Amino acid sequence: MHSDIVPRFHDQPWAADAKAIIGACVHCGFCTATCPTYVELRDERDGPRGRIYLIKEMLEGTAITERTRRHLDRCLACRSCETTCPSGVRYGRLIDIARSVVETELPRSPPDRLRRWGVRKALGNSGMLAALLALGRMMRPVLPAALVRTLGQRRPVPAWPQSNHSRVVVALAGCVQKAAAPTTNPAAARVLDRLGIRLVTAPAAGCCGALSYHMGDAAEGLDQARRNIDAWWPLVEAGAEAIVPTASGCGSFIHDYAEVLAGDPIYAAKAGRISALARDLGEILLAEDLSSLGLDGGGRKVAVHVPCSQQHALHLPDLVETILGRLGFAVGAVADKHLCCGSGGANSILEADLGRKLRRRKLDSLTASGPEVIVTANIGCQLHLRGGTGLAVMHWIELLAEALP
Repeated sequence: MHSDIVPRFHDQPWAADAKAIIGACVHCGFCTATCPTYVELRDERDGPRGRIYLIKEMLEGTAITERTRRHLDRCLACRSCETTCPSGVRYGRLIDIARSVVETELPRSPPDRLRRWGVRKALGNSGMLAALLALGRMMRPVLPAALVRTLGQRRPVPAWPQSNHSRVVVALAGCVQKAAAPTTNPAAARVLDRLGIRLVTAPAAGCCGALSYHMGDAAEGLDQARRNIDAWWPLVEAGAEAIVPTASGCGSFIHDYAEVLAGDPIYAAKAGRISALARDLGEILLAEDLSSLGLDGGGRKVAVHVPCSQQHALHLPDLVETILGRLGFAVGAVADKHLCCGSGGANSILEADLGRKLRRRKLDSLTASGPEVIVTANIGCQLHLRGGTGLAVMHWIELLAEALP
C-alpha cells in the first residue's frame, strides 16, 4: 500500500516507520477475521485494514475528524492482527503512532481530556488506586454487582520469602496489580524460591508506561520507562539475570523499551539491555525442573485465559497451559482463544459497552468446559473478567502457590 506522507510530518522520528508499516499492508483482509472489534461491530473501519486506510489518509493530509478518532479509539491494540498477517505488518506500532498524532492534531474536548487524564492518573498510581479500591469496598451495598465482583475481597498479603539464592530476577511492583492484586508478586516469589531463584523488586520502579503510551501520551509513557530503567539498572549491574514482570501487559511493553527509546541518546543502550533481559514469568518456570516444586494439581479443572499481550505481543500462546498441564491440572479447551476479552488496557473503562460484549463472548468460551477456576497472566484481564462471572479469576502463579505443599 503506497503512501505519500505530507511534508510537515517528514521530520517526525516515527515517519519512516509509519510509511514502511503502511507499505507492508497488501490489504488482503485476513486480519478482519481475528480482530475482536471487527468481529463484534462488522464495520470495516473498526478492523485493522480499515484503520490502516484511515491512518494512511490522515498522514497524507486528509482532515482528521471525530469519526476517525472514534474508530482508532475503539482499537484494543490486542495485536491479534499481527499474528494473522501474512505480510508481517507491525500494526501495534502504527496504532501507537496514529494515536499520538491525533492527540496533537485534534485536541479532545475538555471533559474528554479530563476523563482520560483521570483514568491514567488513577490506574498509574498504585497509592491512589488502592485508596479508590478501599472506598469502593466500603460502598459495596450500593454498587452494581459487576463492580462488586471486580473489586473482589481484600486478602492478606503473604510474607515475601527470605532467601539468599545466588540467582536473582527482578519483579515489577507496578501500579494496578500492586493495588488490586498485591498477592500476585509474593506468590511468584514463593514459587521461584522453591526453584532456587530470588525475586526482588526495585522500590523506585512504578508503572511500566504502557497505559499512557498506548493512550496517546507517549511522552509520559517514555518518562515512566526511563524511571524504571534507572531503578533497575543497579540490580542489572549487580548480576540480575532477568526482568520478570508478572503482568504480561507490562512485560510486552518492557520488551518494547528498546524500540520506543531507540532514538534517546541517553537511554537507548540501557533500554536495549532491559528489553533483552525481559522474560515472562512462565518462561522462567518452564526452563526449570518443575518436579522440584513437589506440586500436584490433582486434576483440578482450570480454564486459561491467555492475554493478548502474552499470545500476540510476546508470542507465548501455550505457555501457561503447558506449565499447568505438566503440574497435573486439567486444562479445559477454550474456543477462539485468540480473541481479546475486551480489557485492552483502559478500553474496558473508556469503551465500557464494547468491553462488556467482548467479555461475555470470552467468558462463554472459558466456562464451556466447566472449570472450577479461571486463570490469566495479566491484571487488566483478571479484573475485567472477574466483573462478569461468579467464578474465581486469579493469576496463574497464585494457583501454583496455593497448591505448594
